[in-house]
Amino acid sequence: MDDGLEVVRPRVRASWVRSERYGVSPEEVEPVFTGDVDTGSLFYRCGAEVLGALHDTLGTEPVGLMMTDHEGLVLARWSVDGDMVRSLDRVHLAPGFYFGERTAGTNGLALALADRTPSLVRSGEHFVAPLRRYTCAAVPVLDPGSGNLLGSINMTTWSTGSSDLLLALAQSAAGNTAALMQSRGGGAMTRPQPRGEVFHVVTDRLAAGDAASSRAWTQAVGAAREAVRAGRLLAVVGEPGTGKTAVGALARQAVARRERVLVARPPGAEDVDAWLALWVPALAAPDTCVVVAGADTLPAWAADQLAAAVTPSAVPPLVLTAAAFDALPERLAALVDAVVEVPPLRHRPEDIAPLARSFAREHRHRDVQFTPRAVRALEGHRWPENVRELRAVVREASGRTDVVDLAHLPPSVLTSGGRALSRLEQLERDEILRCLTAPGATAVHAAEELGISRATLYRKIRQYDLQIPGR
Repeated sequence: MDDGLEVVRPRVRASWVRSERYGVSPEEVEPVFTGDVDTGSLFYRCGAEVLGALHDTLGTEPVGLMMTDHEGLVLARWSVDGDMVRSLDRVHLAPGFYFGERTAGTNGLALALADRTPSLVRSGEHFVAPLRRYTCAAVPVLDPGSGNLLGSINMTTWSTGSSDLLLALAQSAAGNTAALMQSRGGGAMTRPQPRGEVFHVVTDRLAAGDAASSRAWTQAVGAAREAVRAGRLLAVVGEPGTGKTAVGALARQAVARRERVLVARPPGAEDVDAWLALWVPALAAPDTCVVVAGADTLPAWAADQLAAAVTPSAVPPLVLTAAAFDALPERLAALVDAVVEVPPLRHRPEDIAPLARSFAREHRHRDVQFTPRAVRALEGHRWPENVRELRAVVREASGRTDVVDLAHLPPSVLTSGGRALSRLEQLERDEILRCLTAPGATAVHAAEELGISRATLYRKIRQYDLQIPGR
């Protein structure tokens, strides 16, 4: 094997172990079919456009192009080579069939989805014997806005053919698909991918968690503390940005005030060895707890090694956070004894004003005032990114003034966040908000400054669904 495969080999071995654990037959692919294929999603439309255009340029090359969803369900396939099409049909690598690790064992698209990283699986690296006639390259596709795993782009050719450019071609197609999604989805910014940073959570960083006092929040923290006191391995679940890591850290510190709490973000697949070497020893260190944030996004073989490193103890030195318990890798889910959900910020509006004041004080190192209408605007916003979004809004606003008013809040807080706006529409909306949120502004004055009638102004307010307290 070449040097590249030497790097990949541990991941392939880990995938073989999982395939055996799932009970996959090494002799044949057992078909799992569904007639419910989602062809209406933005991911499908963009991926089909990219792969369809690529297919037209490949001529008679014996290559199968496929796209799958996040579970390995094949959504579509393209190939002009009749022998390749018939061969892929025989192993059920066709639209409507599942081809993840649980169904087809180790293969390119299954490994790319499990480890969330570009993957090349050649010939004998496949777990199921009939797949060893192929070389498969696959690349996961993430949502440009949320970072969630949407599916994969897969390319398959004969194992006897040249595959040197197969992975690069798949990466290009996946990148073009994500870029097209971003363009057609309103230009949402891509979230930076985690790089496995680890940091010590000091007490004053948890002050904002203490600022929240709603019944829903205190119940979540209380349930987490009870689980830790009982010696249960805790998983904290909920939407992104709700404060799951804070709940886990507060629960641990309530039980052991002198305990170090380390928060580990998931690594990229290429960084797993260094990441594990950095914090696995901490699991055995005295008075130390590791909170693995976003454990549901861990590469599969990293999750396997993490689970193997956890030894029984009176108080497990590990807390996991995830979007949902069902999203946790199987080996980690098996370790969890207690699950606590943190409700989204929109379900606990009484926490918004105290959190905003706490974030402003944290940023400015002094108290910052919020006008009543600014507070009403903050409490009326749905906060799709939860506490993380509130912190960013407050930091930006409090950095501009000692008294936060409507004019200091971004337009996103004063609108319902419906359809994506064009650049021209964004400029128009922002100018209307600037005029309406100025101190002492009235609809008459705003319409005059904008050079439009009051009727047009009210129509624009409805068009952009502007939410301005007091109007």
